Amino acid sequence: MIRELSILAGRAADPQPQFLIHPADNHEVAAYRRLRRDEFVVTQNLFDGSDRDDIDDDPRAVVLVATAADGAVLGGVRLAPCCADDIGWWAGSRLVVDARARAAGVGPALIRAACAHIESAGVLRFEATVQRRYRDLFIGLGWEVLGDCAVAGQPHVRMRYPLNQFERLAGATKAFLGETLAPLRSVPGALGPAGFVGDDGVPLPGSDIVAACDAIIPSMVERDPEWAGWCSVLVNVNDLSAMGAAPIGLLDAVGAPTRSLLTRIMRGVARGSQAWRVPVLGGHTQLGVPAALSVTALGRTANPVPAGGGRVGDDVRLTTDVTGRWRAGYPDRQWDSTSTRSSDELVRMAGLVASMQPSAAKDVSMAGVVGTAGMLAEAGATGVELDVAAIPKPAAADMGAWLTCFPGFGMLTVGGEAVPLPDGVAGADCGRLTAQPGVRLRWPDGAVTTVIGAGVTGLGCA
Repeated sequence: MIRELSILAGRAADPQPQFLIHPADNHEVAAYRRLRRDEFVVTQNLFDGSDRDDIDDDPRAVVLVATAADGAVLGGVRLAPCCADDIGWWAGSRLVVDARARAAGVGPALIRAACAHIESAGVLRFEATVQRRYRDLFIGLGWEVLGDCAVAGQPHVRMRYPLNQFERLAGATKAFLGETLAPLRSVPGALGPAGFVGDDGVPLPGSDIVAACDAIIPSMVERDPEWAGWCSVLVNVNDLSAMGAAPIGLLDAVGAPTRSLLTRIMRGVARGSQAWRVPVLGGHTQLGVPAALSVTALGRTANPVPAGGGRVGDDVRLTTDVTGRWRAGYPDRQWDSTSTRSSDELVRMAGLVASMQPSAAKDVSMAGVVGTAGMLAEAGATGVELDVAAIPKPAAADMGAWLTCFPGFGMLTVGGEAVPLPDGVAGADCGRLTAQPGVRLRWPDGAVTTVIGAGVTGLGCA
């Protein structure tokens, strides 16, 4: 009967591996270290007496083990950051499998599990130094070869696992813009005047007015309406700030299925309007429709700051609010540094770019610090290289999450004057514009990794 059912249902499933991979407890770590000693000290003679090192004492290190049904440890691997300050550069090491379990696929499974753990943790760079005989195994699992080296006099290979969260984020938030907006270019002046195409805001020809517009994701409006209302003001003020413009008014377009949701959205918009001291001049409000929120902001400046005003060799500076916390419900995605600030502080922060008078500026958007740096570079027909260790960030945020999140208040600028910053706002030169397109990260060991290969939006030079 079982055979007949398997024929009807298709090919019988392959037997499942008889082991489970998971983070190790103290007992399992001890068993894993015994396996290591048996293999690397006794069998291979790579170490004299013990293979223990400082990584074993690092509280940040993670050990993944494969265990049999009876709890026996069949193998393991350890993962740890490479720097005293965790900037998102990790390495795997001491991969070992019990000789009796090697035919069961434990080794490749541990490698896959390590990569999955690293990706879920938001790590930016992941490497390993492996014995040369395992080079092809790692290549088959997607790893890249960096070069040969020796460990304990034995031939090894330095390898890197490619992580592409920045490309994915840019693809999801910005990469489609060039092609999607192309039909608008048939009308002269579309997408902004020369030098400001695709910018955070658009200078209105023949005036000192700058206009900006942002919509809030409908799911966020439904889930967290007051926060959505607050953010609709925040992101528009940030756009004007990046242009060096002082906000003078807002127009909102709001839709909601119920009066209750509408009231909560408007409560958030009103709080933001009061906090930044920008009046809502008018707009459109509708009930009985799906949740929607879009705000247009108007500002004024005689000298709008373009995103594309930088040149090859110019330093790139990040000025950002490192106070606050992850917004409840949006861990690693939205950093809330504004809702606890006073109105005076918010208004002062909104005027920082105008005070700096930079040659180029852009506010950090949903594309994160890396994606926004790429957009700034693309607007000026350059690329950009960021020094990971120099990027200011909150102590409570991992570097991977910080570089891909919406940071609340973050401004990338090129050139300009140094100005006093409010308490809790940090600024640092952390990058340089380059002739090579795209975005690259420079690491403390001098390595450079490409994270976005070309322009972010496809809009090209502004």
